[in-house]
Amino acid sequence: MLGCTGSIGQNTLDVIAAFPERLVVDGLCCHSRWQLLAEQCQRFQPRVAILTDPAAFTEADRSRFPAGTELLLGDERACDLAASPSVDIVLAAVVGAAGLHGTWAALEAGKTVALANKESLVVGGQLITDLAKRRGTTILPVDSEHSAIFQALCGHTAADVDRVVLTASGGPFRGRSAPELESATPTEALQHPTWRMGPKITIDSATLMNKALEVIEAHWLFDLTAEQIAVIVHPESIVHSFVEFRDGSILAQLSPPDMRLPIQYALTYPERLPGPATRLDWRSLAALRFEPADHETFQALHLGFEVVRRKGTTGAVLNAANEAAITRFLNEEIGFLDIARCCRAVLDSHDYDPAPTLAGLLAADGWARQEVARWTRTRSQMTTAR
Repeated sequence: MLGCTGSIGQNTLDVIAAFPERLVVDGLCCHSRWQLLAEQCQRFQPRVAILTDPAAFTEADRSRFPAGTELLLGDERACDLAASPSVDIVLAAVVGAAGLHGTWAALEAGKTVALANKESLVVGGQLITDLAKRRGTTILPVDSEHSAIFQALCGHTAADVDRVVLTASGGPFRGRSAPELESATPTEALQHPTWRMGPKITIDSATLMNKALEVIEAHWLFDLTAEQIAVIVHPESIVHSFVEFRDGSILAQLSPPDMRLPIQYALTYPERLPGPATRLDWRSLAALRFEPADHETFQALHLGFEVVRRKGTTGAVLNAANEAAITRFLNEEIGFLDIARCCRAVLDSHDYDPAPTLAGLLAADGWARQEVARWTRTRSQMTTAR
């Protein structure tokens, strides 16, 4: 598991604990939270534990880890773990573009990848999907929306589909206007009404950038055009996505907002087994509401569809700009609506390449982060020198 101490990682371990005779943890990897990693290792006794942060590796108390678990350092060791002959499934749950290398290593080694790191596809969708095809391996979606689409599409192909509809909770600012959000604070943006997630993903939900990234992910996972993908706001987070077929039928997947269900489905696919996820109580449902997404207030949505249409380096640039802009927002250096404004400016000014190599994507990522670091709202044009 790559990214074991985040919310997805912790939910995954709940699932694994429910199937001790079926699922065994071979290795755990996180960035810096060595205390929690040590607790997880004591519980699941993995062969390998990896920290990618050198300072955390130096600080870590080896006596807190089981004697049978080897503690290693570095991104290269994480990639080695993902490619290990003893591994069947790699759960890729690292947040952000940092997860691309582990996903790549797993696919190159022919592993099944349970993908919770949507940024792997946002940044390198063409290269990632081509690699999976060459190696004859499978990418199983863990995001609740894409798991829902995957389940609804069983037995069907993109040719059977008119469109898919991704549902969004609307985040903490649903119904708010742009003028009201000019002064929105990080504390307000981190108050998600439905899901409990890390800060980066929670801010993405507030800006609806998460839906923009999910539009891109849906394009690569299911071979859909931009015109075949739509977004609708559904505050209850019970319906996780719809698939509208050419004959007029609509299939939807419903469940409580509990990530353990899509995680379990990816880890035990194609079987459906009793597990730890919360069950839906129909008697408690007063109503299911659906509202159009506000594309004017939440400008990030436009960017996702643009990336699907243009491809090339646009996904890498958008993702990197968004990650860097969120950091600046959380540090109170830019405003909430500036996140999308900054991403727009960087995307518009970048040196577009329609068919980049992996090295080209990583270079575009680095350039975008540098541009965000010096962006201000008053700048009329971004620097294009690379």
